[in-house]
Amino acid sequence: MKFIYNPPQTPILSILYHDADIVVFNKPSGLLSVKGKLPEHHDSMELRAARVWPNIGVVHRLDMATSGLMVWALHKPAHSSLARQFQERQTEKTYIARIFGKPEAEQGCIELPLICDWPNRPKQMVDFNRGKKSSTYWQVMDYEDNATRVQLHPITGRSHQLRVHMLKLGHPILGDRLYAHPQALSMASRLQLHAHTLSFHHPITNEKMEFTAPCPF
Repeated sequence: MKFIYNPPQTPILSILYHDADIVVFNKPSGLLSVKGKLPEHHDSMELRAARVWPNIGVVHRLDMATSGLMVWALHKPAHSSLARQFQERQTEKTYIARIFGKPEAEQGCIELPLICDWPNRPKQMVDFNRGKKSSTYWQVMDYEDNATRVQLHPITGRSHQLRVHMLKLGHPILGDRLYAHPQALSMASRLQLHAHTLSFHHPITNEKMEFTAPCPF
């Protein structure tokens, strides 16, 4: 089935915090973080934010289907500081996901090297020879009928990391159009993955900042 991009229009921007240096957004599922190449894919968090702050700088991204917290910069010194914190893993992020079935363990750590599955891009795959190291801690929050709510704590920030790691655990994320099998895909109308908490140091004041975006599913 061909994908048609139809991003949510309300709210246009969900802003949790802003000052002269940074903006913290709660991105909805279905909205691109940055604009795509095709004109019909231009509507994005980047385009919408730039109408308010023309010099806004993208620091990190979320998959289109993922909802939740992002922090972007309003000038170059703030961008440099935040980008360095993400690169050096000085930020803390947790996600909430609903996954298919029930894992045998209640928590664990997944370490698998990931690389782009080029013929099937944007999909990623495990490759022990060429892949980049990726690590995720996971922990069960509660059980549902044939599904489990988990908290995910990515140590690295590879593309589609959480989605592929849950797939390789044997429990794909519900509603995942790229990786879920038909039963898991049919159990949710959207990807059940949400960037729930984010903490970092303010790029100018160095104050520790922590944010939470309530899980919408």
